[in-house]
Amino acid sequence: MRKNVIILCLFVFIMFSFVLIKDNHFFYPPDYFPKPVYNFEQPPLDSNKIELGRILFYDPILSKDNTISCASCHSPFNAFAHTDHDLSHGIFDSIGNRNAPALFNLAWQKTFMWDGAINHLDMQALAPISHPSEMGSNINEVIKKLNESKAYKELFLNAFQDSTISTSKILKALSQFQLTLVSSNTKYDKVKMGKETFTEQEKNGYQLYKNNCASCHSEPFFSNYNFENNGLPIDPALNDMGRYVITENENDKRKFKVPSLRNLSFTYPYMHDGRFMTLQEVINHYTSGIEYSETLSLQFNKSIELSSNEKVDLISFLLTLNDKDFVFNKKHQFKKISDQAKE
Repeated sequence: MRKNVIILCLFVFIMFSFVLIKDNHFFYPPDYFPKPVYNFEQPPLDSNKIELGRILFYDPILSKDNTISCASCHSPFNAFAHTDHDLSHGIFDSIGNRNAPALFNLAWQKTFMWDGAINHLDMQALAPISHPSEMGSNINEVIKKLNESKAYKELFLNAFQDSTISTSKILKALSQFQLTLVSSNTKYDKVKMGKETFTEQEKNGYQLYKNNCASCHSEPFFSNYNFENNGLPIDPALNDMGRYVITENENDKRKFKVPSLRNLSFTYPYMHDGRFMTLQEVINHYTSGIEYSETLSLQFNKSIELSSNEKVDLISFLLTLNDKDFVFNKKHQFKKISDQAKE
């Protein structure tokens, strides 16, 4: 009897936590998305923390010279990627060595950055804040500047019931905002839920995707979030070895994290170094541009053959992965402290 009561109480607690998140509309993925890998219990999503994270995300105060914010490289209108440059730009017009990746569906990812240098979302922001070619600052300098702002102290008080500003609070607020960046309302998703149907061309493209792309870009996120060598010739100016830079494992040379195929119309240029501007260029690479190397992922040992019409069909399907509701969601867009005060 006691065992049954304990099980019932545990079930009620789990269901209450699930309903609480859904009722607040902070994190509301479709039922066919798998369980997130992020631990939402420490602490659970909270509107004040999310709004603080949103304000911090758009505030250049995080950078050394107060000119670069997270959004400088991760624009909401580009699915939180950056289309103006093939490589990221930072303080003093410095140029990085990789393209800024899109930010969405982060709760299901175990590693971050093209090379997987960061293994937890709560720690990710430290990398760009301290990188000399990005924000060029350090977390202690950021804390000092935030402490000089009465408005920020009030925001931290509202979010954490304590006005003390610390590294962990800054990072937690940023991650809470980024956790709400869920892309799940594409035509593909509506077809998945039985609300729409694919055209014949999109159906053909879907089958071509499953035959040629799904091993790396698996549903429903359209990425396996693993590291692969997709046969890109090395840019001699960058000489970027990808995952190898982190692990120093020879088997990781030229391997980069697989990006999602969602929102491709908004996240060009493509690849880790932004070398391709169009989907046609990307597909041409996979059909005729793959360069062999010892770490080439096995799936590329077999050539991909597509006719001109098949390439058009494949792109037609890929366009069903665009999520305009996500890209133009005002809850994700720019917000400053004065906006917060008006509400």
